[in-house]
Amino acid sequence: MKIENIKTLGQLRKAGYQSKSIKDELRKNLITNIQNDIITFTGVHGYENTVIPELERAILSRHNINLLGLRGQAKTRLARLMVNLLDEYIPCVEGSEINDDPLQPISRYAIELIKEKGDDTPISWLHRDNRFAEKLATPDVTVADLIGDVDPIKAANLKLSYADDRVIHYGMIPRANRCIFVINELPDLQARIQVALFNILQEGDIQIRGFKLRLPLDMQFVFTANPEDYTNRGNIVTPLKDRIGSQILTHYPVDIETARIITHQEANTDARQTDMIYVPELARDLLEQIVFEARESEFVDAKSGVSARLSITAFENLLSAAERRSLLNSDDKTSIRLSDFVGIIPSITGKVELVYEGEQEGAAQVAYNLIGEAVKSLFIEYFPKIEKLQKQDEEGPYDDIVSWFFNQKEGFELLDDLRDKEYNNRLDAISPLDDLLGVHQPKLSKEDSYFVKEFVLWALVEYKLLSKYRFTDGIQFKDPYGSFISDL
Repeated sequence: MKIENIKTLGQLRKAGYQSKSIKDELRKNLITNIQNDIITFTGVHGYENTVIPELERAILSRHNINLLGLRGQAKTRLARLMVNLLDEYIPCVEGSEINDDPLQPISRYAIELIKEKGDDTPISWLHRDNRFAEKLATPDVTVADLIGDVDPIKAANLKLSYADDRVIHYGMIPRANRCIFVINELPDLQARIQVALFNILQEGDIQIRGFKLRLPLDMQFVFTANPEDYTNRGNIVTPLKDRIGSQILTHYPVDIETARIITHQEANTDARQTDMIYVPELARDLLEQIVFEARESEFVDAKSGVSARLSITAFENLLSAAERRSLLNSDDKTSIRLSDFVGIIPSITGKVELVYEGEQEGAAQVAYNLIGEAVKSLFIEYFPKIEKLQKQDEEGPYDDIVSWFFNQKEGFELLDDLRDKEYNNRLDAISPLDDLLGVHQPKLSKEDSYFVKEFVLWALVEYKLLSKYRFTDGIQFKDPYGSFISDL
């Protein structure tokens, strides 16, 4: 159908156009996608066997949908991607405020225009990108905002009585007729406003002031909600929940690999950063592990959740820490160091809600501890586990490294802004590290090896085999008793 040649109602009928509801439209196009192995919800990872099948079943069932999950779980993104299941263009009565279907008009304006002009009624075509409306539920949202109200200015300009339905100014929902309408954070919507949605979801009716209107709106509603909101700020009233066909639970990535894909996809980086900065594979895993540790931490409020945005912004900060160092040193190339992870602390502190114990510990200290816990968790995947109780005469794989530090009375320092060459030379000076990597990570590339060497030092600190002190512009490593002996 060549829409550019169809400009009137008569031409539309002659072309054989048939109306269908938005829910049938979504269902039909989803069936086509499934049959042809076309991915509908592109760019959403980790939901392939959980959320997406449930969402597709809801669409096939022609349900209104509630996406229930903690922050940073791609709820709004899923709703926006549903636009891809709409027909590319649909016809509307030209000039209609509520996107009237020319073959099934519902507004007074469209009905009277068609009655007057018949087949000569002008039509326009609405692209699917313009068939998505979104409203964030806030306490100041009113019924007038969502559904409509009487417009006294319109009544005065048109010299109409308040009893004439032409004085109505339609709200966001009627104006989104034949569209996907998303209400984010539904529990934050006041109960009386939620009540106003009852008839729209069940019957398609709208009620504005004293007017008796029968507007069978054609809508696909998608709601998003956070379980935390059910107790802290609001609730979804029971009759409204009853009218939502499917409630789908979202979740965070279940493994590091999926989390890495999301971070790489969403991080706002430019070509200069990616060309200049080398990021070791272990550094990418460590970044994601920090987020996993935060979700399990006793200091972090689990009910609030830890958004996937934490790893995204942390990765951006990590690259910026390395970029800043290279700019200070006028270097063309650099590599991520573990000490650069100190630069992601502002990303962590702004993304986690702490319980009382966490507040007492301090947000920055909790973030620093999360980095340490992540190092400890990943260490055993690369190197032998450190036994808490080791026989006195038995040699451990880390004894030589610890002995090396016992011989360094002044400690071993790594400044934040060292040039790469000097940084590498300092780590190369710890010869037992080369022996350890040669035995347990023999295939490690040279680029990755320096990050792993520092990683080993941080891990030995977490296991209390070394001590570490953070000062203004760097880190100092010592044997576990170095500070005590030096004070004697």
